Amino acid sequence: MDTELTALAAAGATTFVQQMAADTWAQSRDRIVSFFSRRGDDGGEAGEGNVIGGELEISRRELVAATETGDEQTASDVEAEWRMRLRRVLAADPAAASELTAVLAALKPDSSDRRTQKSVNVHNVISGGVQHETVIQAGNVDSINFGSQSST
Repeated sequence: MDTELTALAAAGATTFVQQMAADTWAQSRDRIVSFFSRRGDDGGEAGEGNVIGGELEISRRELVAATETGDEQTASDVEAEWRMRLRRVLAADPAAASELTAVLAALKPDSSDRRTQKSVNVHNVISGGVQHETVIQAGNVDSINFGSQSST
């Protein structure tokens, strides 16, 4: 599988897992189910989507539980599972890449929301001595990942 398709599968899995934890999960789930169902990759008859929908819900429950308990390994496993599934789909049907790209674009937060937000100056002060950990100064932080992910 070429590098671009591998990267697309990784981006897709990351986006899917992020959507599982979002308030907009119902709409995201429908788009993801539709993507897999059109390829007949729903575990049943093409177009059904029942099996893939059930698997997404199981993954979502596992992810929510892992997030609540701080279980990073399970969260990583959920993402790896969907990354492998996407890689299989893209390997079997490279034309699916354009559709997956469209699905991922549709799942991104609406950029129009950002246009309506006002610009704010942020002034942060760190006090209390030397800081031995990471310090972030920002107005808005969407996602943070410290450290490295294990390759297991």
